Amino acid sequence: MARLRIKDILKTIPTNQTITVKGWVRTFRNNSFIALNDGSTNNNLQIVVDFTNTAEETLKRITTGAAISATGMLIASQGKGQTVEIKATSVEIIGDSDAEKYPLQPKKHSLEFLREIAHLRFRTNTFGAVFRVRNSLAFAVHKFFNEKGFLYMHTPIISANDAEGAGETFHVTNFDLNNIPKDESGAIDYKQDFFGKSVNLTVSGQLEGELAAMAFSDIYTFGPTFRAENSNTVRHLAEFWMIEPEMAFYELKDNMDLAEEMLQYVIKYALDNNLEDIEFLSQRLEEEEKQKPQNERNELSLLDKLKFCLDNKFERVTYTQAIEILRECNHNKKKKFTYLVDKWGVDLQSEHERYLVEKHFKKPVILTDYPKEIKSFYMRQNDDGKTVAAMDILFPGIGEIVGGSQREERLDKLETRMKEMGIPVEELSWYLDTRRFGTCPHAGFGLGFERLILFITGMTNIRDVIPFPRTPKNCEF
Repeated sequence: MARLRIKDILKTIPTNQTITVKGWVRTFRNNSFIALNDGSTNNNLQIVVDFTNTAEETLKRITTGAAISATGMLIASQGKGQTVEIKATSVEIIGDSDAEKYPLQPKKHSLEFLREIAHLRFRTNTFGAVFRVRNSLAFAVHKFFNEKGFLYMHTPIISANDAEGAGETFHVTNFDLNNIPKDESGAIDYKQDFFGKSVNLTVSGQLEGELAAMAFSDIYTFGPTFRAENSNTVRHLAEFWMIEPEMAFYELKDNMDLAEEMLQYVIKYALDNNLEDIEFLSQRLEEEEKQKPQNERNELSLLDKLKFCLDNKFERVTYTQAIEILRECNHNKKKKFTYLVDKWGVDLQSEHERYLVEKHFKKPVILTDYPKEIKSFYMRQNDDGKTVAAMDILFPGIGEIVGGSQREERLDKLETRMKEMGIPVEELSWYLDTRRFGTCPHAGFGLGFERLILFITGMTNIRDVIPFPRTPKNCEF
C-alpha cells in the first residue's frame, strides 16, 4: 500500500479507510499511543496500537527516533489535539533507535545544543519549520523571475575574479601543498596549476551575470557564494546562497521597483503556503523575547513584521537625507547609538538602518545615492562627482537585506574608477567588452538568501537557517 504523508492524512475526512503511514517515532506512551512524524508538517499523527495483539518484541522496539511503518484504519480521534488517528492493524519497525543513546529526547533543547548535533536537528519542530520555509522561498524566487520572463543563468563557482575587490577569497588549486612549485623569483608558479592561473571560489555571480544580461536583457542567478571572512558572528557564513538579477535597459528606479516587488512576492508566498510553520516560529520567537530585558525586545511580532513589509510602500530616501535625519535625531544627540553619526560619508551601521525603518519612517526604506568611497567600482557615478547610483533596502529587525546599483555603462568612467581603486583593468578586459560593444544602461542587485530566511523565520543566528553551516574552524559533514 502506498505511503501517505502525514500532512495530507491530517486533512483527510475519515471514512474508515485503510491507509499506510511511515515516519519517525516522537513518543510512545502507555504501550498504546505512538506520536509519529514524517517531516511533512510539525503536527504528529497518533497511531493507536493494540498492545494485546502486538508482539512484545515489537513494542520494545517502538522507541523515540525509530523509523516505523503503520497500516490501519483512519478514524475520528477521541483524544484532544488531533482530529484523526490511525487504529493500527500492523506496525513494522524499519529502523531501530537506541533510546538511551538517541540525543533528541522528547524535551526542549537549546539551539546551541542542536548546532552540536546539526546532522539530527532537522527532526525537531523548529528546524522542520525553518527548512520547509526555506524550501518554499527558494521555489518562490524561481517562480517570481520565471513569471517575469527572466532567464536563469548558472554563473561559475570557480572564478578568476574577485567581484567585490575585498580579497577575502578561498583559493582553489590542485597543487601538492607539501611541494608547491615556485618561479625564479620565489613566487608561486600558478602557470603549473590546473587552470594555469590563480583562481578562487566565487564571491558573487554579478560580473558574469552582466555579460548574460547584455544578450538576454533580463537574467538572474541563484547559487552558492563564498567569503573567506574570519567573522564568527550570528550574521556571517563562509558559504551562503545569493540571488542576483541583472537587467539591461534598467536604471536605478527600475531596479528599486523590481527588488521591492520581489521581496513582497516571496514574503506573501511564504505566508500563503507556510502559515502554520510561520505561526509556530512566531510563537517560538515570542517566548524567546520574554527572556530579554524590556528595552531589548522587538516591538513587532514575527507575523506583524512580515505584514509590515507587505502593507507598506517602501520609503525612498537618499543617503544624504538619511544622514541628516540620523544626525539630528534625539537618539544620536543623546548618544544612544553605539556608533554616533557625526558627518557625511560614514558607512551606516545596522543600528542606524533599523532606526530609520522602525523609529523614523515606520516602514521599509530604500536608501539611494551613497558616497562613492564606500561602494564598489562598478556602480554608476552620479553627476555630483561624490555619489553613485546605489541602493540598499532596509527591513525592520535586520537592517540591510538587499544591496544593488545601476552599473557604470560608460567605458571611460569605469576604467578611471577601476584604476583609482586598484582593480586590474587588463584582467577584466572581458568584462569591459560589454562597454565597448553595444553598451547600455543596466542595473542589478544582490539578496543574501539566508538573510531573507532569517527575516521570514524570525531566527536570530544565520547558522540556523542553512542546512550545513560553514564558518571559521567549522566544516562538519
